[in-house]
Amino acid sequence: MTRAVTLALVGAGSRGTVYARHAAAAGAEIAAVADPVAARRSRVAAEHPAAVPYEDWRELARLPRQADAVVITTQDADHVEPATRFAELGYDILLEKPMAVSEDDCRRIVDAAERSASIFAVCHVMRYMPYSRALKEIIDSGRIGEIVSVQHLEPVGWWHQAHSYVRGNWRRSDESTFMLLAKSCHDLDWLVHLTGRRVRRVSSFGGLAHFHAGNRPEGAADRCLDCPVEPGCPYSAPRTYLPMVGDPSWEKWPLRVLTEDVTTEGVTEALRTGPYGRCVYACDNDVVDHQVVNLEFDGGATAAFTMTAFTPLDFRQTRVFGTHGSIEGDGARITLHDFVTGATETIETVPEGGASASDGHGGGDRGLVEAFLDAVRTRDPGRVLSSPGESLHSHLIAWAAERSRLTGETVTLEGSSYAG
Repeated sequence: MTRAVTLALVGAGSRGTVYARHAAAAGAEIAAVADPVAARRSRVAAEHPAAVPYEDWRELARLPRQADAVVITTQDADHVEPATRFAELGYDILLEKPMAVSEDDCRRIVDAAERSASIFAVCHVMRYMPYSRALKEIIDSGRIGEIVSVQHLEPVGWWHQAHSYVRGNWRRSDESTFMLLAKSCHDLDWLVHLTGRRVRRVSSFGGLAHFHAGNRPEGAADRCLDCPVEPGCPYSAPRTYLPMVGDPSWEKWPLRVLTEDVTTEGVTEALRTGPYGRCVYACDNDVVDHQVVNLEFDGGATAAFTMTAFTPLDFRQTRVFGTHGSIEGDGARITLHDFVTGATETIETVPEGGASASDGHGGGDRGLVEAFLDAVRTRDPGRVLSSPGESLHSHLIAWAAERSRLTGETVTLEGSSYAG
């Protein structure tokens, strides 16, 4: 019988615990967990009894190798040190996106991964959705001919924007990173994957249109629980979080981001005293709430990508225009139009859950973890759908777009190690 793959979890927040659960369900063993928050360590150890707890990943790194692979899901700015160190120690690595918050640190991580003989995967979960696999298969089959252009929408969701990017950990570019890298490197990577082509030029526009003091309603309080205008506000924290209490699907995300006490009393106290109960017009956020990115690929194909807060939280919506046909997709259903026959075909892909992190990104979370475990077992890096260099390329697109947004110039990408 094949020995179970063993994993060390570095960072036991919402993403780390989700990946650990999928890994355990696929037969892996969680052998260690490192997190500075005792409640998080204890929760993982209770769920995975073989997991030895550590307060700091450096404790784990000073020991002889304790697992086959490490899953790194710390905050974005804290990725580079554990990623490079565990690569040096020979661990296989599953690294949450974005890889890091500077181009130099991304390059350091990729260099370390390529120097080692390790299996290395960035958590580009969108590639692993059943929907994405079906869409990619249709495109690669040649049924719509050559891709000429793509329209792609990321509907962040009004309350998700408020949760993560106005009140939450990714609200400030100086404390985390800019919005496009934090949220939409998923989408930029997915467009590269879908087309199979490298991006060569980028332009971008966007800004912080709504979530600032200039749009604060008259009479609004600093906290929703104290606010007389809260009942009519779309971004009410009590209306967002309190109905989630008691629903297990929302406990791991977003409620445990607020508090470990996910009772009504615990969540209410978190809204009264913590950052997630603040008025969205009285926060210290600076990341954009809308952005468009124009991409030109090798060969001349183009894509227009829109990221916006002002939608329901839903699957991405994509239209692919080819020389022999076109495709419309919504994360679940693919509609193919054949220009030769005039026929329209609909393919239902039946996603595994909804679009949010609490729903597993439509099966992408599970698909990613299972592919990584297969790669570790077989020593076949091809089981992972993105190479280190390709992941670097998708991150460099994000930086190029942000430079364009800030300067108004079209940016040409050069020097990426992605070879297709």
